[in-house]
This record gives sequence, C-alpha cells and structure tokens, in this order.
Amino acid sequence: MTQRRSKGDGGLHWDASRQRWMATISLGFDEDGKRVRKRASGRTKTEARAKLKELLRQHEENKTAPAPPPDYTVEEAVLNWLTYGLAGKAPSTVRNYEILCRTHVIPALGKRKLPSLTADHVDRWLAGKAKTLSTRTLQAIHSCLSRSVQRAILREKVHRNVVALCEVPTGRPGRPSKALTFAQAEAVLGALEGDPMHAYVVVSLLTGARTEELRPLTWDHVDIKGRPEAKPPVPPHIAVWRSVRDGGDTKTRKSRRTLALPERAVAALRVQRRRQQRQREAAGDDWKENGLVFTSEVGTPMDAANVRRAFRRALGKAEGIDPEEWIPRELRHSFVSLLSDHDVPVEEIAKLVGHSATATTEKVYRKQIRPVIQTGAKAMDRIFGG
Repeated sequence: MTQRRSKGDGGLHWDASRQRWMATISLGFDEDGKRVRKRASGRTKTEARAKLKELLRQHEENKTAPAPPPDYTVEEAVLNWLTYGLAGKAPSTVRNYEILCRTHVIPALGKRKLPSLTADHVDRWLAGKAKTLSTRTLQAIHSCLSRSVQRAILREKVHRNVVALCEVPTGRPGRPSKALTFAQAEAVLGALEGDPMHAYVVVSLLTGARTEELRPLTWDHVDIKGRPEAKPPVPPHIAVWRSVRDGGDTKTRKSRRTLALPERAVAALRVQRRRQQRQREAAGDDWKENGLVFTSEVGTPMDAANVRRAFRRALGKAEGIDPEEWIPRELRHSFVSLLSDHDVPVEEIAKLVGHSATATTEKVYRKQIRPVIQTGAKAMDRIFGG
C-alpha cells in the first residue's frame, strides 16, 4: 500500500482534468474562517514533489520570520522609501515623487497600519482618485505606494505587497495635444516679431527640437553662417547634442542630431544674438555668462516653468489664439503635422525629430490638419483621367 503522508507534510495527487500532478499544502484558516491553501503543479510526480518541498520550505521560513511591527504605518513606509529608496535619482524625479506621495498617498492612507492594509483599501483609494486624476497619474501613485510596500517587505515590516494585487483603473482623459495650422503658425510668428520669445518659438516650430533640447542649447552649437564654400556645402545648422535630462544626454540615441536651419530661423537667431548682447550690457556685473542661446534677462538658464510663462505671455499677442490652450511642446507637434501635411515622408520626419521609430511620430505627434484627405481622390483622377 502507498504510505500516507504525515499531517502537515502536504499532499500529492493526479489531476486528470489538467493532466498534471498537483502539490498542495494547508496553511490553516484566514480571518473569515476560510481554509488557506497553496498549490503547485508538475508534469511528473517527481517535479510536483520537488515543488511541494519548496512550498513547505517557504512555509517554514514564514513561520520562523519575525512578526511585523503592528504599529508600522503606511506613512512611515512611504517616507522611508522617499528618504532612502531613491538614491541616484535626479533631484527633479525625487521632487515629483515627493509631491505625488504627499498630495495623494499619505493624506488618504498614511495613518493606516501597514500590516492591516488590504487590497480592498487600495482599490477603493484608486477608484476615488480616478474621478479627478489622469490614468498616468494613477499609475504613478500606484507605483509609489507599491515600491514603498516592497521596500517594507525587505525590511520585515510586512509580509506581502497587497498593492501589487490591485489594477490601476482608467482615470480622467488628459488634454489631447494639438498642432497649429499653417494660418495659425503664420499668425503666431508674425505677432511675435520683436518679442523676447520670438527666436525660441521660430527655432522650435521650424526645427521640431524639444523644449528640453532648446533650453540648454549653447552658441557654440549654433552655426548661423554655414560653410557654403565646402564640398558639399554645409548649411547653417544647430547641433542638438544636449538636453536638460539627468546627465545632459538627449532622450534617445537618435535624438542626438544636427539640423539645418531654415532662413527664417537663421534671421531670428541673428536678432537673438544682438538682443542678448544688449541684455548683457544692461545687466553689467549681474550678468551670468553660460553661453546659452535662450536665457533670462541676466543670462541664467530658463527652466520649464519660465519657458511656459514666457510662451503664453508672448502668444497673447497673436490674434485668434488663446494662450491658455497651448503649451511650448505643441510647437514640436505643429512641426511634425505641417511637414506631414505637405507630403514629407513620415520616415524623414522621424529622423528630423529624433524618434527611434516612426510609430511615435505617427501615433503621438502627427495631427491631421487638412480638413479633407485628398490623396486618394487625386490619385484616382490621375489613374482615370478625371
């Protein structure tokens, strides 16, 4: 006869419906009186027996592990992660995580004891946040909490990560990006003549450079003369080799590129150089020389908020344009869309904007700004002589 396994040693049995050997151990009962079991399976009895031994080993380790401190709170776990778990991250990244945690995680869940936190608590929290936050923000706060709990597990403050069991719901839709039409772009460029933001807007709109690539652009990476005597001639250009990202690298390898400058951009940069020289003389000893193309009135670098405010102030000069409806990065969207609308191949546009693949160019950046797609009709007229 087959010897019966001792109580507590788990069990092995053949599951005909699954055609596999099943290993099972009982872990007692939960708070509701429901029996708790762990299972594993194998194609052979030997494989299932090995998995049963692993289940028993894990169970014994859990029994001998120290009990988590009952009063350790979610807030303590989150603050521990913010303080010690983000080593090596950029200061801006740490700052964003702190804002998310202190705004959305700690006020709602911070006082709850971490060992008593359940998946239902997290689900209700996320569902409430989904009424006011975007899906991307929901994903971010879910990640912050999950990583905090995972760190607490490694420090034996809690045994499992219930946050990882919870799905992120769909939040409120974000504001879709848009692109300027040709008429709008002309109105903006004309209205900004003489404005301090004119050169920035011209270069961004006419080259498609990212705002984080233009802010650190230096004059030694700008050639507004070119070398017409060279063979082949070298046109005026900018070298987009740096960004404000951590380490100064561009977003991707293909983002490091050199772009020829349209004549309108060359003229705007000449004006910008003269304007900056006047600012340098007016500031005197207060001027901070950084070699940057786009700066504040005293030569200091511009951050994203500086550019956004200055852009919206300048955009207020354009008739028929609501400055509150536009942000600087949509100049890049406009660049892609205007080129696409004038039949430039998407592969070439992707190279110009530094995308590693055309999918991003097509799905995220290209907006159809023609009221009617005419390609098919024109082709049929040529085919049938219409």
